[in-house]
Amino acid sequence: MENQTCHGHEQPATSGRRSLKRKLEEDFEEGRKIVSLSLDGHQDLVREVRDQVEILESTFSSIEADRASAKRAIHILSELAKNEEIVNVIVDCGAVPSLVRHLQAPPPVREGDSGPKPYEHEIEKGSAFTLGLLGIKPEHQQTIVDAGALPHLVDLLKRDRDGQNSRAINAVIRRAADAITNLAHENSIIKTRVRVEGGIPPLVELLEFIDTKVQKAAAGALRTLAFKNDENKNQIVECNALPTLVLMLRSEDAAIHYEAVGVIGNLVHSSPNIKKEVLVAGALQPVIGLLSSCCSESQREAALLLGQFAATDSDCKVHIVQRGAVPPLIEMLQSPDAQLREMSAFALGRLAQDTHNQAGIAHSGGITPLLKLLDSKHGSLQHNAAFALYGLADNEDNVADLIRVGGVQKLQDGEFIVQPTKDCVAKTLKRLEEKIHGRVLSHLLYMMRVAEKVVQRRVALALAHLCLPDDQKTVFIDSNGLDLLLELLESTNLKHQQDGSVALHKLANKVSSLSPVDAAPPSPIPQVYLGEQYVNNPTLSDVTFLIEGKRFYAHRICLLASSDAFRAMFDGGYREKDAKDIEIPNIRWDVFDLMMRYIYTGSVDVNLDISQDLLRAADQYLLEGLKRLCEYAISRDITVENVSLVYELSEAFNAMSLKHACILFILEKFDKLSAMPWYSHLIQRILPETRNYFVRTLTRPDLRV
Repeated sequence: MENQTCHGHEQPATSGRRSLKRKLEEDFEEGRKIVSLSLDGHQDLVREVRDQVEILESTFSSIEADRASAKRAIHILSELAKNEEIVNVIVDCGAVPSLVRHLQAPPPVREGDSGPKPYEHEIEKGSAFTLGLLGIKPEHQQTIVDAGALPHLVDLLKRDRDGQNSRAINAVIRRAADAITNLAHENSIIKTRVRVEGGIPPLVELLEFIDTKVQKAAAGALRTLAFKNDENKNQIVECNALPTLVLMLRSEDAAIHYEAVGVIGNLVHSSPNIKKEVLVAGALQPVIGLLSSCCSESQREAALLLGQFAATDSDCKVHIVQRGAVPPLIEMLQSPDAQLREMSAFALGRLAQDTHNQAGIAHSGGITPLLKLLDSKHGSLQHNAAFALYGLADNEDNVADLIRVGGVQKLQDGEFIVQPTKDCVAKTLKRLEEKIHGRVLSHLLYMMRVAEKVVQRRVALALAHLCLPDDQKTVFIDSNGLDLLLELLESTNLKHQQDGSVALHKLANKVSSLSPVDAAPPSPIPQVYLGEQYVNNPTLSDVTFLIEGKRFYAHRICLLASSDAFRAMFDGGYREKDAKDIEIPNIRWDVFDLMMRYIYTGSVDVNLDISQDLLRAADQYLLEGLKRLCEYAISRDITVENVSLVYELSEAFNAMSLKHACILFILEKFDKLSAMPWYSHLIQRILPETRNYFVRTLTRPDLRV
């Protein structure tokens, strides 16, 4: 990640002359008053800034009084610049060119005088500090660079080369590096300009500076310059920065190793060749060591960097795991810091794409915390966790562990924020499904027999979604998986009921996809039909039915061929055997007419209004084909409100297809039905037939792939 410097308050240096010191203290106090009053009136603020700019423009000299005035003016501007609301005013009042001018040493008072100047390094430091504050706003970065700041800032980076070493020199170098960081932040043009002005070599040299604050500032600047700029990356590496950066990773100073790991992270990003050079330089082990740092920022950067290393090649993935990265990464998954969780999930996701690492991550306890991260409301954190689980699911040794802790339900129930995460989860479930056979299935069946009840249920739920059709009988009939799912339906726990309903509905759909749907209307029974023209036709009629006082003409031969009920009526010992007119007291004319049309043609359109009465007639006269047609018509109109009544209807007329349609509807519509006050009673009523339905369907001889 690119870095931006945060600045603290810089206290002014003291002077050797007591009277001047008192004067400066008075000036600084006045400066603080100006800052505190600056927001009271815009005109007063503008006037004050312009006054300080005029002082800077008129004091570029080596005279002590001028230097003191310039220092005071720069201090006031820097205090004002700490308030972002005032930064625009400072720039608009023309402060930038004056501040840039004071980045360089003024001409000597006398020609040839090369001695130290009053407040040497301090004014330059103050100017660099103030410009850095102004440069935090992106709209001012180019203005400062166009004013010529970069060459002077680069020169300030080299101030230690005259052999001097003092706090003042260290401070000016640090402020120059910070200013470069802020000016180049997210500005690709300025990053390139820094390189062109020769800023990278001195920054690399400063990584070995004795003052750790300077090291940190130089690393911060290099971190920004390396971000998404390949030419800068290459020059940093060519300047031999890597050995020093690797040593900095081992620093006990958190600020040092945080910046160092940040520089390396930006160097290797999208740069495979540099990544290899970093590994050759010995960065891997110290980066892994940073996973246990007390600095969460360093931990985060180290995890990100390991994820980038892991993308290099399979060997690197294995080496990272072998060197002990997995336990601290898994511990980071449970951190209260969301960024730490995200970066550790990112690293584990990359590591989990190697078959040698997958079992190790799972064995070290990675599955449960990764599953918990699926509940995150942070899109990239959720996706990184899903990607890691996708990798772990590739190893069949992990399948039972994923199922045992409820991983399949977590993947199915999760609310995933972005489409790529949804796709990743779908692929993970598909990958798990492909593993459910052989020794994996044997292990799961063993768990379903001997594990604690909660695990047995998780296995049954998972297998309802994932097992192959050929194994369904083994799982749900022979190994009692069906009873485990039905127990969930009876539970008082709403989530258990929902899980059981969803699983059973999924199982039913799988079975239905392999054989004709029970509720579908049958094809006509192969037989000879007299045809539509003979319905209620007296021609050759040899029997008459009386319905609602009206005659309906029929033909015995057709009726005898249609059902056992009519055969018993005409061939048995019933009085209708020889009767010419047979009264039908309990069927309406339109219902009887439709029933006879079915008998004469083998098919009929059943509308919903007449379907229930026609079902009753079809059941009475044992017309199974017509009965199925009626069941099919009624089943298409099952609703949450009427399903209980329709189920009663199916029981009354032994309408098995309709009964099964009701069961499947109840399983599918759990969310809506569970809110009904009669839901629990309905479940108890359907349980026996639900079990019978699955036993019959799962043991059918034609159930095969």
